[in-house]
Amino acid sequence: MNNGTASVKSIGQAGLEDAPAITEQVLKEIQLMQGAKNITTTDVQLQMLTSHVKAMVLRSMSGEPLPEVEKDLFDEISDESMQMAEEVVSWFGNLPIEEAYLLSVHFEVARDNEPK
Repeated sequence: MNNGTASVKSIGQAGLEDAPAITEQVLKEIQLMQGAKNITTTDVQLQMLTSHVKAMVLRSMSGEPLPEVEKDLFDEISDESMQMAEEVVSWFGNLPIEEAYLLSVHFEVARDNEPK
């Protein structure tokens, strides 16, 4: 998702006033990523993902840490969902890996929407 990485990686120079635009760009890139894998989100799932991405953008700007995350709670997350989440987190360049654990849940839940 090269289009989003350029604007997201410049987040260090971005101000809080840029957060909505960065959030929107990240969400567009996530939706492209999901679309390429035939993963769709419901309206409620998109609303929850949007809230999480907005918080990620703000944490990236402020340096606010996440609370400690127990990795074993995420043992049932698929490798694909975790890889997608790790890719998104890498776009920022300054977020901890724990952010990917939390984000992976959004991808995993959306995978259940796939036609069987």
